[in-house]
Amino acid sequence: MKAIRRFTVRPVLPEPLTPLHELAHNLRWSWHPGTRDLFRSMDPARWAASDGDPVRFLGAVAPARLAELAADEAFLRSLGEATEDLRSYLEGDRWYQEQNGSLPAAVGYFSPEFGITAALPQYSGGLGILAGDHLKAASDLGVPLIGVGLLYRHGYFRQSLSRDGWQQEHYPVLDPHELPLTPLRESDGTDCRIALALPGGGRLLARVWQAQVGRVPLLLLDSDVEENGPGARDVTDRLYGGGSEHRLLQEMLLGIGGVRAVRAYCRLAGHPEPEVFHTNEGHAGFLGVERIQELAGRGLDFDSALEAVRAGTVFTTHTPVPAGIDRFDRELVARHFGPGAELPGIDVGRVLALGTETYAGGDPSLFNMAVMGLRLAQRANGVSTLHGRVSREMFSGLWPGFDPEEVPITSVTNGVHAPTWTAPEVLRLGSRDLDDYEAVVTGTPGRDIWELRRELRGRLVEEVRRRLAASWRQRGAGTAELGWIDGVLDPDVLTIGFARRVPSYKRLTLMLRDPDRLTRLLLDPERPVQIVVAGKAHPADDSGKRLVQELVRFTDDPRVRHRIVFLPDYGMAMARNLYPGCDIWLNNPLRPLEACGTSGMKAALNGCLNLSVLDGWWDEWFTPDFGWAIPTADGSGTDEERRDDLEAAALYDLVERRVVPRFYERGPDGLPDRWIEMVRRTLTQLGPKVLAGRMVREYVEKLYAPAAHAARALTPDAARELARWKSRVRAAWPGVAVDHVEAAGGTAELGASLVLRVRVALDELGPEDVEVQAVAGRVDSGDRIADATRVALKPSGGPDLDGRWSYEGPLSLDRTGPFGYTVRILPAHRLLASAAETGLVTVPSESASEAAGVLLR
Repeated sequence: MKAIRRFTVRPVLPEPLTPLHELAHNLRWSWHPGTRDLFRSMDPARWAASDGDPVRFLGAVAPARLAELAADEAFLRSLGEATEDLRSYLEGDRWYQEQNGSLPAAVGYFSPEFGITAALPQYSGGLGILAGDHLKAASDLGVPLIGVGLLYRHGYFRQSLSRDGWQQEHYPVLDPHELPLTPLRESDGTDCRIALALPGGGRLLARVWQAQVGRVPLLLLDSDVEENGPGARDVTDRLYGGGSEHRLLQEMLLGIGGVRAVRAYCRLAGHPEPEVFHTNEGHAGFLGVERIQELAGRGLDFDSALEAVRAGTVFTTHTPVPAGIDRFDRELVARHFGPGAELPGIDVGRVLALGTETYAGGDPSLFNMAVMGLRLAQRANGVSTLHGRVSREMFSGLWPGFDPEEVPITSVTNGVHAPTWTAPEVLRLGSRDLDDYEAVVTGTPGRDIWELRRELRGRLVEEVRRRLAASWRQRGAGTAELGWIDGVLDPDVLTIGFARRVPSYKRLTLMLRDPDRLTRLLLDPERPVQIVVAGKAHPADDSGKRLVQELVRFTDDPRVRHRIVFLPDYGMAMARNLYPGCDIWLNNPLRPLEACGTSGMKAALNGCLNLSVLDGWWDEWFTPDFGWAIPTADGSGTDEERRDDLEAAALYDLVERRVVPRFYERGPDGLPDRWIEMVRRTLTQLGPKVLAGRMVREYVEKLYAPAAHAARALTPDAARELARWKSRVRAAWPGVAVDHVEAAGGTAELGASLVLRVRVALDELGPEDVEVQAVAGRVDSGDRIADATRVALKPSGGPDLDGRWSYEGPLSLDRTGPFGYTVRILPAHRLLASAAETGLVTVPSESASEAAGVLLR
C-alpha cells in the first residue's frame, strides 16, 4: 500500500536533551567533528543509517534510548560542552570583528544553489559547493552574511545507471520538515510570505525557510504553497529545470523575492540591513532592479537609484564561455515587468536596456543575465587570475575603446572550506589548530605520512566496493554476479581520481583516447594504476550522457573492471571520501574553459597531488612541488580531434614516465621519499593558498569594504549628482576630441624625457570633468601598446578662442626597444570606481596622431 500523503512526526526530546535540537538545526555540525561524534555516540548504528543527518537521526532514535541518555551524566556533560562550544562560536568576536575600518554592517549573498551538506541537497556542482563554502568560511570569520537562495522540492536529480550504462535520473521529493530548516514566521506566528506579481493579475507566493549555517542565516524561498496555482507552485520544483519562462520566474523569485525576503528577515530578526549585495553569477541579477524600485519609492529617479544600487553591488561571474550564461527572449522578459506585472513603477524599456547585448556580435533580441549583472554592479570579479583575464576579454564589448586589461573585472580566486573537505585524520596529522599546521606536518616522520595515505586509500577501496555493489544491484545484477567486486581496487596501488559534472569541455573520456595504452597502464604487473571516476551529466545533455555511457562500458570490461570504476550519484557525501583516498587528482578540461576547478583544491588539502591542465587555479599556483601540468595543444591551427589526441598522449606520457615511477620508487628505508615530500609540500605550502577563509578575506578587503564605502557615499543627493553628471557627460561626449598632439625633447634614449603637449576639445565639459592621459609602453609590429604606463597630463591653458584646452606633461622613456605612446580623454569624477566605468574614451584621430606614433625602433 502506498501512502497518499507523507509528513514527519517529530520526536519529543526529554527536557535534559533539548539542546540536541539546537545542535541538529545549526549546520555547523556538518564541519564540526565534535558535534558529529556526540550524535554518533547516542546510537552508532542508527547514526550510520541516517547518513550522518542529525535531524533524521533524532527522529529514528528509540524513546527508550533517549530516556536512558537523559539520565546519563557523562553524556549530559558532553552535551553541555558541545552546546556551550556552539554558543561561544556564535557569540564571540572573530576575525571580522577585530578589523579596523568601517566594514559593512551586513552583506546579502545571493546564489541559485548552496552546497552546505548532503543533508540539504540544494546544489548541482561547483557553483553551489563554492557558495556553501563561502557561507561556512564567512561564519568562521564572523563576516555578517545573509545567504539567499531557493528551496527546490526535488533538489538536483539522483543518478543511477541502466544495465547498458545510460544515465537515469530520479527526483526524490524533499519534505522541508525533514530537513534542517525552520520556517520564517511573522510576529503573530503565521508563515512569512513573499509575493511577486504575474502577468494578467496573478501572484507568485513563496514561503521563506531558514537554515542556520553557523553564524550565517540562509534564507530559501519555496513556491510550493497551497495558495499558488499549479504553474506557480512548481516554480521551485527543480534546480535548473524547466523551460525559459520557468527559469525566468525562478530568477525573478531569487532576485526580486530574495531582496524582499531579506527585508522581512531583518525586520523580524532585528538583523542589520545589508549595505552590500553580492550576486553569485547572473541568476540573481534582478535583485538590482528590485532595489532600484525600493529607492524610487523614496523619491529617487531611475538613473539616480541605479547609481546608488551599483555602488553597493558586487557581481561574480563563474563562466568562461557565453554559452554558460542565461539569456532570455526580450519579449518574454517584457511581459513579466511593467503595468499589470512586476515592478509596475519602472519603465519596462529601462529594465530591458540593462540586459541588452549592445556590443558587436551580441544579439539585441535577447536579455543577458550576466550583462545585467555587470551593468548593475560597480564591482565585478572572476574566480581565478586566468578566469579574470578571460572574463575581461569576454565582456570587453561592454567597454568599447578600452583594452581588455582595463575592463573593470578583477579576480578573487576561489577557495575551499578545510574543515568540510579535509579528512579528520589529515587534520590530526598536524593539529586541529591550523595556525601551527605547517610546522607540525613538516616535522612529521615520512613513515607516518605514508601510513596515513595507505589508510585513507584503504578506506576509499571499501567505500568504492560498497557503492559499486549498490550500483550493480540497481542495474539489475544478482548477488551471484557480484563476487568480483570484492577484488576491486587495491589499497597499495596508485589511485587516480576524476569527479565532476560532465559537460563536454571537461573531457570525461579523454583518458579513453587510446584504450589499449590505458589498459596497459591499469594492468601493469609491477606498477599498476587504478582510477575512480564519478560525475553527472545534465538531464537534458544527451551528449554528456553518451560520454558517461562510453566510460561506463569501458569500466564494465571484465579485463579492467578491478582497476577502473565509475561511481554514480556523485555528491558531497561521496566526495568527502573520494578526495582523501586518491593519490592523484586528474583534471583535463579544454583550456581556458575551467573558471577555477575547486575539486583539485579539496584533494590537495588531503595530500593528494594534482595532475591537471594549466587552467583555473592550477594555472595560478602550479609548481612541480605540488604535482604535474598536462601540456596543452591549444594553437589556432589545431583541430579538435588532433588537439585531443595530442593532449591525451601527453597525459599518458606523464602518468607512465613521471607519476608512476615517482609513486613506486623506494628509498633506503623502503619508502617513496620523493612522493612523500611532494605530499608534505602540498599540505604545508599549497594548502594555505586554497582555503575559503583566504578567499572570503579577499572579498571583504577588495570588494565588500569598498562597496560599502561607495554605497555610503552615494547619499540620495550624491546619487542625483552622479546621475546628472553622467547624463551631461554622455550628451557632450560626441564633441570631445583630441585636436593635436606634439612631443618636444632630445634624443629618444633610455632615461630621457619628452614633453607632451595636447590640445583637446571638451564641448560643454570642463577640465574638472575629464582626465587627459598619456599611455606609453612597448609596441608590437602592429603598433599596439603592451605593459602600458598611464600618466595624467595637467591643464596648461584654455579655453582659447576656439574653445580648446591645452594639456602637457613629461613622458619618461623608461625602456628600450620599440616604444610608442598615445593620448586619450576619459571622464573623471570622484565617485567613479574606475576610469572605465562609464565606458567612454576618446583617442586621437589619424590626423591628430601623426606625431603621436612610434618613437623608436
